[in-house]
Amino acid sequence: MTTKQATSQHLPPIPDKLYFTISEAGTLCAVKPYVLRYWEQEFPQLKPLKRRGNRRFYQARDILLVRQIRKLLYEDGFTIEGARAQLNSSPEVVADSIKNNTMVKKVIVELEKVLQNLQSNMEKSCGSR
Repeated sequence: MTTKQATSQHLPPIPDKLYFTISEAGTLCAVKPYVLRYWEQEFPQLKPLKRRGNRRFYQARDILLVRQIRKLLYEDGFTIEGARAQLNSSPEVVADSIKNNTMVKKVIVELEKVLQNLQSNMEKSCGSR
């Protein structure tokens, strides 16, 4: 699956971390680091922390914003100018949608872990009889 083919439904859940490197952010959002740097110039809302040596550190809210931008550009077909206008006109609507999607993915991952644990326990209890 190429970067442009990955839909927001196939993006991994955002781990519970405070900061992400640009490569981690790129992986979480299915875009290349150079795209993130370009989007920083085009979207004033996207401002990751910059530390020593101009290294970028993204927070979870930055990841959500990048996913929002990605959806507008790659899935909804907006131009950069159109996506910028969309973010300025209704940022909370799109952001809520992205946050809800992320929360659902986290719940699914947790439920899959619980299911694996249950299956493992069932196999152990059936094998010990």
